[in-house]
Amino acid sequence: MEYNKLEYYLSQPRLNKFLLASGNSKIKAQKLYRANLRVSQSFYPILNLFEIFLRNICNYQVSAHFANPNWIITEKNGFMSDLSLTGSRFFLKNSILSAERTIKRKGGLLTAGKVVAEQSFGFWTSLFDTHHYRLIGGIVIHSFNNKPAETNRNKISQKLNRIREFRNRVYHNEPICFNGNVIDFTYAENIKNEIYEMLSWIDGDLNDYVEYFDAIDNKISIAKKI
Repeated sequence: MEYNKLEYYLSQPRLNKFLLASGNSKIKAQKLYRANLRVSQSFYPILNLFEIFLRNICNYQVSAHFANPNWIITEKNGFMSDLSLTGSRFFLKNSILSAERTIKRKGGLLTAGKVVAEQSFGFWTSLFDTHHYRLIGGIVIHSFNNKPAETNRNKISQKLNRIREFRNRVYHNEPICFNGNVIDFTYAENIKNEIYEMLSWIDGDLNDYVEYFDAIDNKISIAKKI
């Protein structure tokens, strides 16, 4: 496709950064745009699996803490309604209420499993935010039983938020191949390493499973040759 037509459909602002990083070469800019998409595409299974694993291990931990497999429904009137959460606008509670409305609108039976599945990645990472963490006795840190002893809630929360922000860039089709205006995949490589590190903290066997779907290094290697 000619550059001008691609620019028409993708928008000039979206392509301009690729053009600038490519020394105003329209051919190279198109190649770089495609390469960025391929690298982003290669992250999908890894991010998807990490999100599922995190969701389930956190759910197991909080279920055990409350001795209630339906905690995600019942605790919207429990810790999620604590007045200390006014500043967060009761994010967790409102996420549950929204999920319940969605399930009911679809005519489905309201179950804890369905509500768990409806929650965003941000719901689970927010359990490591101080205001939520203390209300559940810090139980979610046991999701990472293999972590180094010196790794605390704050370090885990920072890592999860970096992964979440990167995930959002990928899912919203934002570039992940720049450092400023320079072509640089260090950001993506660092996130991949953090994902694997956190997987090993949950269960070392998860790394082996995820690696089967991992084509990230290959796609980045190809992109670097542009």
